[in-house]
Amino acid sequence: MKLFFNPASPFVRKVRMVAEERGIADQIELVKVTITPVSPDDSVSSSNPIGKIPSLQLDDGMSLFDSRVICDYLDSVGSADSLIPSGKSRWTDMRLQAIADAMCDAGILIRYEGFVRPEEYRWDEWSNNQWLKIVRSIDALEADADNLSQDVTVGNIALSCALAYLDFRYDDRSWRSGRDKLSIWFKTFSDRDSFRNTAP
Repeated sequence: MKLFFNPASPFVRKVRMVAEERGIADQIELVKVTITPVSPDDSVSSSNPIGKIPSLQLDDGMSLFDSRVICDYLDSVGSADSLIPSGKSRWTDMRLQAIADAMCDAGILIRYEGFVRPEEYRWDEWSNNQWLKIVRSIDALEADADNLSQDVTVGNIALSCALAYLDFRYDDRSWRSGRDKLSIWFKTFSDRDSFRNTAP
């Protein structure tokens, strides 16, 4: 398998953590690319019409894209215990992954607005509203933090990657302030080899 990636992407990190936890990271060739909305990469776009990373090319030539699809696939072929719960717990975990992914989407859009869009066209109100999505999400997670487990699931992996991305890109905004429970959860969950091995 071949993974088109950039280590700064939280979606890539989620995929790589899943591969590590499922015991198949050594089966994946990493191909580093740099992509923005205005500078695509032909090596990715040729097999992935969306042109985004992560993109996973399977040994039979088929390409999978969108981190959730790739994580689902890797979980299905991994050798360790499944990272996707069953029953009602599955939907709780998928919901957590959706919140985490939405935080990452908002954070990346702010990044593009501030560093890719020409300065004269930047829209502060739009960026501020993207940040409000993140604030509402982490406030909701803090309120529900007593229900967060330390189980190694796709949802928890996604959340750890989202919070790490906030540290990576927006450390000055101090997401931990007033969110002690979520901060403790993150500190504990991120003390894993798969987290350390996939740091940007």
